[in-house]
Amino acid sequence: MLELLLSEIKRVWIEFTRYPLDAIAAVITTSALFYGLFLSTRYIAGSGMQFGTRLDAIVFGYVLWNLVLFTVNNISLGLQTEMQIGTIEQIFLSPFGASMILLVRAIASLTIHLVLVVSVLLVITLLTGRQLHFSISLILPLITVLLGAYGISFIMGALALLFKRVQQLLGLVGFVLLLLLAFPPETWSQQIRVLAPIMPMIPGTTILRSVVVRNLNLNWHELAIALLNGMAYLVLGLVVFRVAERRAKHQGTLGRY
Repeated sequence: MLELLLSEIKRVWIEFTRYPLDAIAAVITTSALFYGLFLSTRYIAGSGMQFGTRLDAIVFGYVLWNLVLFTVNNISLGLQTEMQIGTIEQIFLSPFGASMILLVRAIASLTIHLVLVVSVLLVITLLTGRQLHFSISLILPLITVLLGAYGISFIMGALALLFKRVQQLLGLVGFVLLLLLAFPPETWSQQIRVLAPIMPMIPGTTILRSVVVRNLNLNWHELAIALLNGMAYLVLGLVVFRVAERRAKHQGTLGRY
């Protein structure tokens, strides 16, 4: 298992170092998009408009959305690439199992993408002049968010196995995630707010926002709920993926594109 993880990290690092321009362009594009929206909003609101902590929450939500979006898209887009180059059967014939390989690959890719996300966050905070609060305690709620994101990613991977092309659906999912992650649950209507604890990644996101934006301490009861939420969606994603894998094998369409 450790050897598999180290091999995938090495593979991801080789790809990253061979195509550095793509990574630099991603940081510039992501930062410029947010800054453009920020300038447009300030222009419309007027120079006297004070955003306060709301801007901090928006900065945090935007950066977290980019991280979650990458995680959710990782498995399905990776499977589509494997189908196109004709190597998907090698994954499903591996003794490690397809689910394990895809999960390890996603974790390995995340280690590199975190560097890009931190770079985007630094650029945005410099451009907007905002100051967020970070501590080692953020690791725990961030793990709960990533667990839920990987669960959704496996569900999207299952759809990619069955339907082959899911780019438009990924775009729709990304838009829904933006609405969920960018706006705090306290701004939702009462009818939707009661569903927040069972929505994917929302409990963990709420904790992260409280620590980063409001500089509050961890609430261990809320963290337990977030952990259960993340694990539930991860298990659900793995189950859906295994069902889709068996169906694709039964239909003989696993490697067909």
